[in-house]
Amino acid sequence: MLNRTVALLGCLMVAGMCFIVGPATADDSGEKAPTTAELISGKPHELPIKGMVTMVDIGAHACIPCKMMTPVIEELSKKYDGRAAVAFIDVWEHREEAAKYGIRTIPTQIFYDAQGNERYRHVGFLDKASIEAKFSELGVK
Repeated sequence: MLNRTVALLGCLMVAGMCFIVGPATADDSGEKAPTTAELISGKPHELPIKGMVTMVDIGAHACIPCKMMTPVIEELSKKYDGRAAVAFIDVWEHREEAAKYGIRTIPTQIFYDAQGNERYRHVGFLDKASIEAKFSELGVK
């Protein structure tokens, strides 16, 4: 029987997505006011950003569909700087974040409104146009 640590390290490629198997414990990193570059670094932050529509892409730098998200996340983080927060968390490096966000499959994108309420969750690769449409729906201009 695999222990939880080994199970979390295993990633199964199924239908173009990676699956996280096994629970983890949540931990608050306590970081405040991260920069745009810090938000997409893969490290956990205090999210969602207060007073701002926030999209959190939860994945791993080594996951194939997650790698496909990287240029999209980088471009949108610059394009929406100051209008919406775009963040990335690597749950293979920070396993406790998977439980914090209720993640079972990566990549997963979670959208929060400016009041910090989760408004939409998507599992798998999400293209730039779909992210921009969701931002627009949430009031980002």
